[in-house]
Amino acid sequence: ALNLYLDLKGIGRGELFFRAARRNVRYLVTALGLKTLDKYTTTDASRLREWLLKEQKISTSSVARVFASIKAMTNFAINELGLEIRNPFAGVYIPPSDAQKRHAISIEDIRRIQAECYKQDDELRHIVALISDTGLRLAEAVGLHQEDLVLDADVPHVIVREHAWRPLKTATSHRLIPLVGASLWVAQRIKQNGFEYAFPRYTDGVKCNSNSASAALNKWIKQVAGSGNVIHGFRHSFRDRLRAVSAPIDMIDQLGGWSLQSVGQGYGDGYQLSQMKDVIVGLED
Repeated sequence: ALNLYLDLKGIGRGELFFRAARRNVRYLVTALGLKTLDKYTTTDASRLREWLLKEQKISTSSVARVFASIKAMTNFAINELGLEIRNPFAGVYIPPSDAQKRHAISIEDIRRIQAECYKQDDELRHIVALISDTGLRLAEAVGLHQEDLVLDADVPHVIVREHAWRPLKTATSHRLIPLVGASLWVAQRIKQNGFEYAFPRYTDGVKCNSNSASAALNKWIKQVAGSGNVIHGFRHSFRDRLRAVSAPIDMIDQLGGWSLQSVGQGYGDGYQLSQMKDVIVGLED
């Protein structure tokens, strides 16, 4: 079931998709043993949930993602192979998420953080400043190559694309984002440094260690702007700031690499860099 799912559903997907699917099946086999699909029961599914929560100490939000993945694989195999069985992993109760809602960082705190970034002017602060005015995911920023930063174009921009050391989260993650304000300053500083990778402390062409960067960045951001703020909050703020200047929803989704809200958004080539720059410049006001 796993191989069938990856062979067909994995077309065009990044390494993260494959790694997560294999990990989730390992969880299942470790907890319940390897059986044919017709031998798993709803009782087994409940046992898997309890094993993940109590023995592996996995959060309920992560357990929900594990079950969504396993359920999808099982459904796919049932449909593709014409199996006359029901999916035992469907309809399993998962307790409400225990994850705290991530909050946007206020514009006042963003300006305070950016000011400190300009002052300290080092690799960690460069990551923060770049994300603050682009809405990049942390891994997207940390895994950038020098060539992903294009400053000699009519509209300076960053290219978000998949690399061997850093896959992208979704198909819509591939995009171009104009560089303005703090993000343009960082891109210029990175070009001056002349390293092959934008952030060589965390990326070496083999792997991108964004988790290590996350811990250090969150600690610093909380010191500057308070305990309620974390690096991912910039991404929430980026969307809010775009809403505040009345950016079209499909432009917002294009800039952030968010999933398209309608079939119609998938038609055409999307907004041009010059159009997006005109909107992003408004975020600086």
